[in-house]
Amino acid sequence: MSDIPADLKYTATHEWVRDEGDGHVTVGITEHAQASLGDLVFVELPEGEGTVEAGAACAVVESVKAASDIYAPVDGEVTGKNERLSDEPELINSDPYGEGWIFTMTLADAGALTELLDAEGYADMVAEEE
Repeated sequence: MSDIPADLKYTATHEWVRDEGDGHVTVGITEHAQASLGDLVFVELPEGEGTVEAGAACAVVESVKAASDIYAPVDGEVTGKNERLSDEPELINSDPYGEGWIFTMTLADAGALTELLDAEGYADMVAEEE
């Protein structure tokens, strides 16, 4: 089983969300997702900053196996992106929950985080997929 930190929230499309406690969240892909994709060779970060809706594709990760969209986990505004990934996409493979984060957002509604999966719910979902 992949590492699934208990302090994060998760989506059914394998994004993780870290609540920064000030109306902002940090978003990346889970260890399970990066392991399934294999070695990442390119990351297309969100274009500029702006409003996104939950479920909207806003970034892309590419590996030697496939390209995969990264979706906004909640409604909000993209406020930052991890520029290091442009030169070091492998950070997602080596540290998906740390240096491999993809973008940050301001939440449109902080209550939306309660609709995401907790670690146990995400683990159950991954187990069902395998």
